Amino acid sequence: MANATKRNGRQAQPCTMVIFGAAGDLTRRLLIPALYNLARDKRLPKEFRLVGMARTDLSSEAFRDELSSSLKSFATKDLDSKAWDGIVAGMSYIQGNFDDDDAYQRLAAHLAELQPDGTTPEGSAVAGNVLFYLATAPEFFGGIVERLAAAGLTGEAEGAWRRVIVEKPFGTDEDSAKALNTELLAVLDEKQIYRIDHYLGKETVQNIMVFRFGNGIFEPLWNRDHIDHVQITVAETVGVEQRGGFYEKTGALRDMVPNHLSQLMALTAMEVPTSFDADAVRSEKVKVMDSVRPFTPEMALHDTVRGQYEAGIIGEKPVPGYREEPNVARNSDTETFVALKMTIDNWRWAGVPFYLRTGKRLRRRMSEIAIQFKRAPIALFRDTPIEDVTPNQLVLRIQPDEGISLQFGAKIPGPELEIGGVKMNFQYKDYFNSAPATGYETLILDCMIGDPTLFQRADNVESGWRTVQPILDAWSERRPRGFPNYEAGSQGPRSADELLARDGRVWRKI
Repeated sequence: MANATKRNGRQAQPCTMVIFGAAGDLTRRLLIPALYNLARDKRLPKEFRLVGMARTDLSSEAFRDELSSSLKSFATKDLDSKAWDGIVAGMSYIQGNFDDDDAYQRLAAHLAELQPDGTTPEGSAVAGNVLFYLATAPEFFGGIVERLAAAGLTGEAEGAWRRVIVEKPFGTDEDSAKALNTELLAVLDEKQIYRIDHYLGKETVQNIMVFRFGNGIFEPLWNRDHIDHVQITVAETVGVEQRGGFYEKTGALRDMVPNHLSQLMALTAMEVPTSFDADAVRSEKVKVMDSVRPFTPEMALHDTVRGQYEAGIIGEKPVPGYREEPNVARNSDTETFVALKMTIDNWRWAGVPFYLRTGKRLRRRMSEIAIQFKRAPIALFRDTPIEDVTPNQLVLRIQPDEGISLQFGAKIPGPELEIGGVKMNFQYKDYFNSAPATGYETLILDCMIGDPTLFQRADNVESGWRTVQPILDAWSERRPRGFPNYEAGSQGPRSADELLARDGRVWRKI
C-alpha cells in the first residue's frame, strides 16, 4: 500500500502549522477534528508541529487541555488516543494581538526553536516548512500577512516553503476583494496563497469533474441540447446563532454566492481542462464566471429574491426569528435567504438557466446540484398528462448524504400504460465505507503537499464578486419590503417559488 501521506504521487513534507485565531470556534469545531482525522488515517507528516496564536491568555499546557476537551465534542471519528497524543506532543501556544509587531518576533523566535539541530537528517527540518492558517476575522488578513513578511516569516529559501491559508470571506464586495488581493500579493507570491472554501473539500464536489469527464455516457449530454435547467441549493437549518454581528454586515448573498455557489456552478459548467493541473482547472472556472450574463439593474431586481426568517419550528423545537437573534437589529433588513437566476452566455449553455438558492433556518440541511434534462417528445404519450411524464434528473448530493441519484421514467406494472418515476441511487458510505469528515482534511493536506487545485486563485475570487456586484448595487438602492418573509422550518419565501414559476419550473423540495 502506498504511503498514507501521498496524494497523486506526492508526499507531504514535515512542517509546522501556525493557526492565527487558535482559541476560536473554527479551530475547535473544524480544524482540530480535521487534523485529528488526518493523524488517525496516518496522513499527517511524521514530523508535524502545531502552534496556536491568539489574543486569549493561555499557556501551552492549557491550550493542549482545551483542545483535547473540545475534540471529544467535535470529533467525527472514534477517538484514537495514540493518534491524538502524537499531535498534542508537538503542540504549543503563543499569546499575542494580531496587530502587535512584538508577537510576530516572538513567533519567529519560537519557530526557530523548533528547527532541529545539525544532527537531524537533511529534509526533516520542521520549522523550514510553515503553513500559516488565518482563522481570524477578515479585517485582520492583510495586517497579519504584512507583519509576517516584516518578521521575515514569509520568505522561502533552501527548498523550504511558506504558505498562507486565508478563510472566507475574501472581501465584502468587488472593490474590497481586489484590495485584499493587492495586499496579499504585495508580500506573497500567488503560489503561496491558498484561499480556502471548505465546500470544495467535500467528496461529491471533487467528484463532479471525475463524474463528468471520466464517464463517456454523461459528457455528450452535458449541454444546452439536452439540459433544461440546473438547480444548485445550499440549505441550512441553523440560524446565525452567535454570529449576528458578523452576519449583519454580510448577509446570505455576500456569505455564500461569490464563493460556495459560484464555485459549484463553475465546476458544473466548466469546459474540459487540458489537464487536472491546478491552473488549468482554475482557468476553466474563471471562463465560466466571465461568461455569466451581467446583471442590469432591472435584472438584479427581477431575477433575484431575498428573504429573512421569522420564528418557527425546526425538529419539533421552536426557534427565534432573525431579528430576535443576539447582536441583530430589531428592524434589520439583512437577508438570510437568497435565490437568483443566472445565464451563462457561451456555446455549451446558451439558453439554460442556472437557479441558485441558499438560506438559513430552512426545513432541512441539504446541499445539492440538480441537473434536469429536457423532456422527451410526448407524441407517444398524448393520452398522458405532461406533468405525469417524469423528467430525467441527475442529482449530485454534497451533504449530508453524499452521493448521486438518477431519476427516469418507467412503466408501472399492470394492464394500463402508466408511467412512474424511479431512481438509481449511489451513496458514498455504501460503496466506499467512507467515514464522516469535516471537509477540511483534503484541503489542509493539499496545502501541505502544495496542490492548489481546490483553492481559489485571485482571478477566481474577483470573478465571483464581479458577478454579484450589480445585485449588491441594486439592492442598496431599494430596501426590502415585508421582512421577515418566511417561517423558520419552511422551504423559504414564496417569492422564490414565483421566480421559477415565471419560467414554468419548480424548485426541488428541501
